Amino acid sequence: MTPTHGGPGEAPPVALRTEALEQLLTERGLIDPKAMNEVITTYETNVGPLNGAKVVARAWTDPEYRRRLLRDGTTAIDELGFSGRQGEHIVVVENTATTHHVVVCTLCSCYPWPVLGLPPSWYKDPAYRARVVKEPRTVLSEMGLELGDDVRITVHDSTSEVRWLVLPERPAGTEHLSEEQLVPLVTREAMVGVAKVAAP
Repeated sequence: MTPTHGGPGEAPPVALRTEALEQLLTERGLIDPKAMNEVITTYETNVGPLNGAKVVARAWTDPEYRRRLLRDGTTAIDELGFSGRQGEHIVVVENTATTHHVVVCTLCSCYPWPVLGLPPSWYKDPAYRARVVKEPRTVLSEMGLELGDDVRITVHDSTSEVRWLVLPERPAGTEHLSEEQLVPLVTREAMVGVAKVAAP
């Protein structure tokens, strides 16, 4: 999806509006920039897609864990030590050869922070949030994911109550790889459902 940069009559980009809001809140003493930076650093370095990749790799190599993950995502994810804010109720759905799941937050940017970190800019883009619900196949194609007409697409709307995580298909030819070797293959985009995991 091509990001917008704003033109005559268009609203300023989200980043500029966010920066202006942060500056205003700081000037009024409502937030501490240092504390905010610490939170951002935590979610950029200690919490992020690597956690989700570990969950996916475990599910690919441990059938019993996969069953627990699909039955109760929050509890199964917590087994690996990943929990916290924005991860109180995570539901996991599995992509197959005939069913594809993709996640969006139509209202804002609800996202399972403990396993995916901070949401990327495209996830917060109003165009993605509006269009993927109405025309998911087209949006996914524009993002580089072509799905056959026989694949059923389901769009899940994340909310403050329920966050969604996609368990992507394990790529063919990776049967010989260990759990640790599978982790680097799993991308954030695959766990949102806008991409597939590529074989090495």
